[in-house]
Amino acid sequence: MKPLVAGNWKMNGVAASVAELDAMIAGHDAASRAVVDLAICPPAVLIAAFAPRSGPIAIGGQDCHAKVSGAHTGDIAAEQLKDAGATMVIVGHSERRTDHGETDEIVRAKAEAAQRAGLVAIVCVGETEAERKSGRALYVVGTQVDGSMPASATAESLVVAYEPVWAIGTGLVPTAADVAEVHGFIRAKLVALYGPVGESVRILYGGSVKPSNAKELLSVKNVNGALVGGASLKATDFLAIAAAYR
Repeated sequence: MKPLVAGNWKMNGVAASVAELDAMIAGHDAASRAVVDLAICPPAVLIAAFAPRSGPIAIGGQDCHAKVSGAHTGDIAAEQLKDAGATMVIVGHSERRTDHGETDEIVRAKAEAAQRAGLVAIVCVGETEAERKSGRALYVVGTQVDGSMPASATAESLVVAYEPVWAIGTGLVPTAADVAEVHGFIRAKLVALYGPVGESVRILYGGSVKPSNAKELLSVKNVNGALVGGASLKATDFLAIAAAYR
């Protein structure tokens, strides 16, 4: 399957940041497009400005509400993201789970809303440092997969991102063996949930991915790309990570 390298800009970026997007587009040449898909998920206020000029780079949202519309001040429906030009959306990121108390049930409803709107759902799962140290990493990730995935999926409508919470923005990175174990476990879970479709769903690794470690991490079995945080804010770093596939 063709890998995906997606950038999560989180609460970073202003209108002038389009210059970084333009640099990414310029660097994502025909040779690069042939081997890897790229996406950027900027703050929602930038989606409508970024989408028309993004060309070969997909634009996504960072969250969506489960409902189509209603009295939900500050929230954004999946259909509104689609209308603004997004083609995918991240749901269940650990920062949403922690900062906003999102449960697996909520994440699943958001993933199904994304599919309803015609967006690719990037569903995030991952354990905390305490959970890993206590030997519960696979249990926690397995519970999240079972509870957060949409009822049905295709290889085109679903992406799973494994992001160990303790590695996000910390500079700490699990070993290649640790990543292989969790990604293999997630693959087996997806096959159990979706049958043969589960073999073709892309599983991304996220957590302190940078140019210096991208080649090692992205070559691990069942790692089908990366969800990149801080390193996706600069075109040079983001393109260097994607270049691991060239």
